[in-house]
Amino acid sequence: MRKTGVVVLILTLLAACTAEPEVVEITRVVTEVQEVVVSQVVTEVVAGEEVQVEVTRLVEVADVGWQFGEPADTDNDFTDYGNSPFVPTTMDNLSTFALDVDTGSYTVMRSFVERGQLPPSASVRVEEYVNYFDQGYAPPSSGVFQIHLEGAPAPYGPDDSYYLVRVGLQGYEVPESDRPDALLIFVVDVSGSMEQPNRLPLVKQSLTYLVANLRDTDRVGIVTYGDTARIHLAPTPVRQRGDLLSAIEQLAINGSTNVEQGLAMAYDLAEQYASPGQINRLVLLSDGVANVGNTVADSILQHAEDGIALSTFGFGMDSYNDTLMEQLADQGDGSYAYIDTIDEAVRVFDTQLTTTLLTIARDAKVQVEFNPAVVRSYRLLGYENRAVADADFTNDAVDAGEIGAGHSVTALYEIQLVADADPEELALVTHLRYLDPADGEVHNQQASLAPMAFTSD
Repeated sequence: MRKTGVVVLILTLLAACTAEPEVVEITRVVTEVQEVVVSQVVTEVVAGEEVQVEVTRLVEVADVGWQFGEPADTDNDFTDYGNSPFVPTTMDNLSTFALDVDTGSYTVMRSFVERGQLPPSASVRVEEYVNYFDQGYAPPSSGVFQIHLEGAPAPYGPDDSYYLVRVGLQGYEVPESDRPDALLIFVVDVSGSMEQPNRLPLVKQSLTYLVANLRDTDRVGIVTYGDTARIHLAPTPVRQRGDLLSAIEQLAINGSTNVEQGLAMAYDLAEQYASPGQINRLVLLSDGVANVGNTVADSILQHAEDGIALSTFGFGMDSYNDTLMEQLADQGDGSYAYIDTIDEAVRVFDTQLTTTLLTIARDAKVQVEFNPAVVRSYRLLGYENRAVADADFTNDAVDAGEIGAGHSVTALYEIQLVADADPEELALVTHLRYLDPADGEVHNQQASLAPMAFTSD
């Protein structure tokens, strides 16, 4: 047996207008248990009064053996990008990375935890955990981005010289009424591995929700791939929802997985129906299991340069290729998310496939310049596979991150301050560089932070 502090019971005592008051007892235990022992509670009640009593106790709860274990050996594919070490500012005082709005790593973790397992360490990308959550940044009063900088004591630092610095970027929002029409080509994996309930059936539920929430003048097409790829639905105006919903319902399993052929056909279809001023995007819905064909990154990169982005949404677990899905989105100038429930599909589609469809920044990257007189060392938490050479910050030929309207991006640094550093002297300057698709120009923006602006908690 183990002792667990829980809210044991809430007593609602309603005394009727009789000599013998009626006592109603409701017991609520906030834990998963096999046995609960609660001693009786007696309360004096005056006739006609209503009393609510909340009692908190330490009770003995039978141990159900709930514990987290390492995931079982599965066919999942994750890539371990390592962890960034502390870097002395006397050796390198610049930290440069491409912006990233992916969130898939967090949802992958959640799916493991809900099964009582720890996620594989290789599946953890810290920046995707952080960016999953809304940070509540204020939007820019003018321009494309607002930079938010904050510092506070590091909760796990070895001493009080360590601080966490949050670098936050908030893009401007575009009202749904001002968003250009969108052409969305859904590339749906219908191979045998997608047969499980949390794969193709969940894909169909997710697409049904999305169709109900797109604009009538948007167009949706569907390409499926199994043994071979085929056009399941030519691009159709969303106002013809009956045709779209019928096509979604008819999606069915068919053979092995030729993702390369499916993407190639979808890109061809998008090129045929593309028009000036329109948002053009492919959306891959798959478990990433590819056993036929070779996915060619150069083709995806070229189409991204031509204005056809690729976003990827992953489904399923225990034979899931996180590496492929994440890298395809990075190469395709899109975002990557993992969908494990219909609630998550609603969240993802609402935040990534509505107003945020409009790209407001291309090849966006950040360079944080630390002052060695104030900061002894630093480390970036996450973004290991989004690192950019310091010298390439101003090289606009280097592919970086794409940001949609209303998106926010957060990066966390752990820093160690120099002893007795001047609190009024700047600790760091954050530089942001991006191409604005609206005017075709490269823009630079910066913000700075001094220790005196750090909070104490």
